[in-house]
Amino acid sequence: MKTFLSRKDISISFKRYAVDAMGAMTLGLFASLIMGLILLEIGRLTGIDLLMTMGSWASGATGFAVGVAVAYGLKAPPLVMFAAAAVGFAGAYVGGPNNVAGAFVAALIGTEFGKLVSKETKIDIIVTPATTLITGMATAMLIGDPIRQVMVGIGSFVMWATDLMPAVMGAVVAVVMGMALTSPISSAAIAIMIGLEGIAAGAAVAGTAANMVGFAVSSYRENKMNGLLSQGLGTSMLQLPNIMKNPRIWIPPIIASAITGAISAGVFRMENIPTGAGMGTSGLVGQFGAITAMGTSPTVFFQIGLVHFMLPAIISFVISEYMRKKEWIKFGDMSLGA
Repeated sequence: MKTFLSRKDISISFKRYAVDAMGAMTLGLFASLIMGLILLEIGRLTGIDLLMTMGSWASGATGFAVGVAVAYGLKAPPLVMFAAAAVGFAGAYVGGPNNVAGAFVAALIGTEFGKLVSKETKIDIIVTPATTLITGMATAMLIGDPIRQVMVGIGSFVMWATDLMPAVMGAVVAVVMGMALTSPISSAAIAIMIGLEGIAAGAAVAGTAANMVGFAVSSYRENKMNGLLSQGLGTSMLQLPNIMKNPRIWIPPIIASAITGAISAGVFRMENIPTGAGMGTSGLVGQFGAITAMGTSPTVFFQIGLVHFMLPAIISFVISEYMRKKEWIKFGDMSLGA
C-alpha cells in the first residue's frame, strides 16, 4: 500500500494538506474572489460598470478556482484537475454561496480519490473524472453544510470575543493571524473560511500588515529596496527560512502585531472584510478591504496609513535595532539572499 500511494504521489500529512493544498487554494482565492472584489471596488469608486461586471463574474467563479487550485497543490494529473473544478463549484454552493471550506474539503477528497484510479484502467478518460466527481461531490453533499456551520461558528465566536474585549482580543487576533501569514499556513484562507469581518477582521489586517511591514523595515539593511518591496507588498513568508535559523528575528513583528491589533480594535475600531482580513499589505488587498468596510473619508485613510504602515514600521525598527545592539540579531540573520 505504501508503495502504491507513493507511486500515486499521495501523502497523508499535515504538510501536504494544510500547507501545500491550502497554500494553493489561497492562490485560487486571490485569482477569483479577492481580485473580483478588488475590481468591484475599483469599479464602484470610479463608476466603471464594466469593472464591476468583471468583478462579479470573477467572484462567482470562486468554487471553480478553488477546485483547480487544490488539485494543482496536490499535483493531480490533468483529468483529475479539470474534474476538480466542478467539484469545487459544488462544494462552494452547498450550505450557501462561496462555502470556501466546503469547496476545499470536497476538492481535496475528490482529487485524492481521482489520483488513486488515474491511468489504472483502459477507460481512464471515463473512470478518472467520474471517480473525482462522485467522491468529491458526495463529500460536498454529506459534510459541506456542517463544515460551513463550524467555520461560521468559529468566526462568530472570534468576532463576539473581539467586540467584548476589543483591545485584548484585537491583540490576540492580530498576533495569531500575523504569524499564520508568515508561516506556511494561509491566513487568507483561514479568514475567508471562517468569515472573519468587522473589528476582528480589522485587527487581523493590522497583525498581518505588521508582519509584512515589520520584516520589510527591520531587514532593510540586509535586503535594501528589493526586500522592502517583496516583503512589504508581497509576503513576509520569505523570512521563514531565517526564522527557522534564528526565531528571535520574529519578535519585532510579533510585538508590532500585538500593539497595532490592540489599537485597531480598541482605539479606532477599524473594520475589514473576510477577503482582506488575512492579506495584510499584500497587493494592498487589506487596505482595499478597509476602504470597502469603512469608506473613503480622510479619517479612514489616516487610520490605514498609521496602523497598517507607520506604526508597524517604527515599532519593528526600534525593537530590531535594540536587539541588534544586544547581538540577539546579527547582520545577515534576515538576509533573503540573491
